[in-house]
Amino acid sequence: MIVLGIESTAHTFAISIVDGEKKKVLSNVIDGFTTVSGGMIPSKVADHHVDVYDRVLSDALLKANIKLSDVELISFSQGPGMGHCLKIGAFAAKTLSLKLKKPLIGVNHCIAHLEIGRMLTDVNDPVLLYASGANTQIIAYEGGKYRVFGETLDNGIGNFVDSLAREMGLGFPGGPKIYELSLKSKNYIELPYTVKGMDVSFGGLLTNLKNKLKQGYKKEDLAYSVQETVYAMLVEVAERAMAHTGKTELLLGGGVACNKRLIEMANIMCKERGAKCYSLPNEFNVDNAAMIAWLGYVQYKSGMKTKISEAYIKPYERTDEVRVTWR
Repeated sequence: MIVLGIESTAHTFAISIVDGEKKKVLSNVIDGFTTVSGGMIPSKVADHHVDVYDRVLSDALLKANIKLSDVELISFSQGPGMGHCLKIGAFAAKTLSLKLKKPLIGVNHCIAHLEIGRMLTDVNDPVLLYASGANTQIIAYEGGKYRVFGETLDNGIGNFVDSLAREMGLGFPGGPKIYELSLKSKNYIELPYTVKGMDVSFGGLLTNLKNKLKQGYKKEDLAYSVQETVYAMLVEVAERAMAHTGKTELLLGGGVACNKRLIEMANIMCKERGAKCYSLPNEFNVDNAAMIAWLGYVQYKSGMKTKISEAYIKPYERTDEVRVTWR
């Protein structure tokens, strides 16, 4: 089955073509909104998605070497995400579904990050450390749903890093720029380390960093120190979830999972506890449409389908609200 997936939850607009039966990604075209300074204004990001839609669709079909008429299922990110952006993807998906007279399915963006990891690796039943812009969760399958065992109490890790980058005048997205800056220092400055059970918090840390910037601390020292602090927090709660559930596999997912220091820390932790750590190529960690197409295929084969009248966006849908019918 040839599936066309559309991703538009935040700054990324992407379209992918996946062959479900062969578990093969035929194309995965990504176009992200960026700025030189400042952050994301939702209406401008939505305008970006509209502007690039035709080109991204054409590129995805060309790279997959198929025609639009070959598509058999349309899958799209229904939530969670930014409402302005989700509407663009949902409208595009509904339009294609009606035009092609093909079935439609809306999927949960967070679960898609986990399922693409299960597709691309030999991971079986992992704890997912899901670290992205707006989302920071420790997720594992239990009792027919993907349960959230721990999460951020305020900002998502990616939004936290982007906010820090904005304060430093580095632009958006901030993660890669903070990482490059961190390589220029090994001078660790003590920062607030906030772990509460299996939950984390970044709000107080951001305030502390803003004050340190005003006090004249070097940006490279703060970049190095913040990475050592926040990624240690994430790895700690991930390890606690593994101990709690008895699972011996850790899967990293989300845009922040591209960070080499986070991957290094996670691998060290897993090695010390005799577990396996799995990370994906960056194109499948960042927001992408291959994961949307794949999850759409998996859900459709389990009997799920979305009516046009029910293809509304779900900006606040939680991971643990979705009934898992395919496992």
